[in-house]
Amino acid sequence: MNTTQSMKVTDIKRDWVVLDAKDQVFGRLVTRAATLLRGKHRPYFTPNVDCGDFVVVVNASHVKFSSLNKLKDKEYFTHSGYFGSTKSKTLEEMLEKTPEKLFYLAVRGMLPKTKLGRAMIKKLKVYKDEKHPHTAQVGKKD
Repeated sequence: MNTTQSMKVTDIKRDWVVLDAKDQVFGRLVTRAATLLRGKHRPYFTPNVDCGDFVVVVNASHVKFSSLNKLKDKEYFTHSGYFGSTKSKTLEEMLEKTPEKLFYLAVRGMLPKTKLGRAMIKKLKVYKDEKHPHTAQVGKKD
């Protein structure tokens, strides 16, 4: 008789995964990052336990999009709560100035909207260029 195996936090071994965003389609890369953060790629995935890996995204500013119109048409809104304080930036402006924030917003939308999701997003590290301070973690495997 087969039984479903539920993992405990102490049994989980996390890996460090580096995703190179250079010439990758943004949506597919973000979906891959969300899957790795959540742990859905593992055979022992448990929805109520954070069993995902750490994800490092490099070359975030060199990502490409499936549509050229999307760069100018898509807008991101922020609102401080005060009247008349709505600000908007296009996708092109976000990609030039803060590509890290662009990745965080997209991945956060794909994770659970709970304490568990907030813990998962902390394992995402995004860098504009190839340089990142996680070479010791990502380095050699046992």
